[in-house]
Amino acid sequence: MSRVSTYLNFPGTAEEAFTFYAELFGTDFVGPIVRFADMPGLEVAESERSLVMHAEVEILAGHILMATDMLASLGHECRVGNNTTIVLALDDRAEVDRLYEALSQGSTEFQTPQMMGWGQYWSTCLDRFGVRWMIASH
Repeated sequence: MSRVSTYLNFPGTAEEAFTFYAELFGTDFVGPIVRFADMPGLEVAESERSLVMHAEVEILAGHILMATDMLASLGHECRVGNNTTIVLALDDRAEVDRLYEALSQGSTEFQTPQMMGWGQYWSTCLDRFGVRWMIASH
C-alpha cells in the first residue's frame, strides 16, 4: 500500500526529538530504532555509531515521521534545505521511475533510482522548487 511520510534530518538529536514527539502525540516508535552501528560494513566515527540511522514515530491520522542523524564524519551538515524530505513509498518501480523523472528535472542534488542494500528500489532529489523528495518501492 502506498503512503506519504515526512523524513527529518537532525544534527545528532534525532532520538531526543522523536522521544519528545512520541510523548507529545501519545504514540510509540514504529519498530526499533536502527543505529549506524547496526549497519554491516558502514564505517563511521566511533562517536557516531550510536546515533540514529532510522527511526519512525506515528503522529496524527496515521502520518509517519521518519528520522536520521546527519554524520559530521561523512561531511553531512544539517541545514534548512536538507532537513526535511517528503517520502513517497510506492507499490511499483515504474511509478518510482515516473515520479523521479519528473521531480528531478533541473535538480542538482539527486540519486537515481537503484536497488539499495536494505531492499528498496530507492531514489532522492531536490526539485527545482527546493523541495527534497525520497521515492521508493519494495
